[in-house]
Amino acid sequence: MTLVEQRRKLMNDRIRITNRLRNALKQYYPHVLEWFDHIDTPLFCDFIKQWPTLTQARRARRSTLEKFFHDHNMYRKPLIEKRLQAIKSALPLTDDRAVITPYRLQALTLVDHLAGALNAMKMYDKETAIVANQHPDFELFKALPGAGPHLAPRLLVAFGEQRERFANAAEVQKYSGIAPVTERSGKKHWVHWRWQCPTFLRQTFAEWAAQTINKSYWAGLFYYQQRAKGSSYQAAVRALAFKWIRILYRCWVTRTPYDETKYLKALRDRGSPLLQTQTA
Repeated sequence: MTLVEQRRKLMNDRIRITNRLRNALKQYYPHVLEWFDHIDTPLFCDFIKQWPTLTQARRARRSTLEKFFHDHNMYRKPLIEKRLQAIKSALPLTDDRAVITPYRLQALTLVDHLAGALNAMKMYDKETAIVANQHPDFELFKALPGAGPHLAPRLLVAFGEQRERFANAAEVQKYSGIAPVTERSGKKHWVHWRWQCPTFLRQTFAEWAAQTINKSYWAGLFYYQQRAKGSSYQAAVRALAFKWIRILYRCWVTRTPYDETKYLKALRDRGSPLLQTQTA
């Protein structure tokens, strides 16, 4: 639990740092945000460290820039050429040193923090992979659609290894905070999500469910069905997570890996409205 939870906190740090870094660069060096698709990468961090201002980037020799990209395993000539041209043709947002100097220093500081967070996440990923692969139940989670090396260990932790802990899937849904709460007073009733629950577990199921939208056929159908009914993105994802927990609980209890083909066949055999709607 501690390994994956701390790794998720590092991800939160990464997001906060990248948001601050993006804002700092927009003040004096917005061009670099257009040259790279992602800024939370070692490539971007190293670029800013070497060329923290537009003036420095424009003064760099073509051969130096090309070597930089090659050293970072970038060999796509059209992409490199596009970036080189963009660097040379870029016009400064401002020449005011009172603006450039403090934001340059802030960007360099944030880049150091970001690089540290990225390196730490790699260390956690390596250690988590070693521990997770030693667990006999990991086979049940690592091949799940959309799970991958980061969410699979978190799902393993979410269920644990004490199968007597939960009597049924509903207990998992309630404990994790995925199951909504219905309150009644007289003739009125309202539904809201659970306030008292392990936030990390709820986050784990919701984040994984979101990843399955484009990885699982039925999950995608269910999600878009919920959106068509007027549900918000978050509500639709939680509803999807609710259904997934029922499936995973069964796999976990019986120690049977999830099989998308078998599940789709079961849906067709019982005439699931989900697949009927798609056929119609």
